[in-house]
Amino acid sequence: MSDILEAIEKIKARITDSIDVFERDELLQVWAIHYLQVIGEAARGVSQPLRDGHPEVPWPEVIALKNILVHEYFGLNMRQVWTMTQKDLPELEKQVQRIHSQITD
Repeated sequence: MSDILEAIEKIKARITDSIDVFERDELLQVWAIHYLQVIGEAARGVSQPLRDGHPEVPWPEVIALKNILVHEYFGLNMRQVWTMTQKDLPELEKQVQRIHSQITD
């Protein structure tokens, strides 16, 4: 769980609010994609009982995202990647923080 939160923090530290800046910055794109892959791999490592106990997190989609990012790399739509960082990650972060605080208390 902490790996997911750390990767989200890494993305948040560098990501821009501007899609135009993101689309022009290849290093930023690679950075975001790398850490999205880390999130997917870390989610895959979360035990099945824990995933089953927290269906509010879209575990299958988070895990599948890693495979999409790796295998469809040259066909990725950077607008969709940027949108994930802006719309999906904040909600995932909240969900994972709640779970993480429950299991570490």
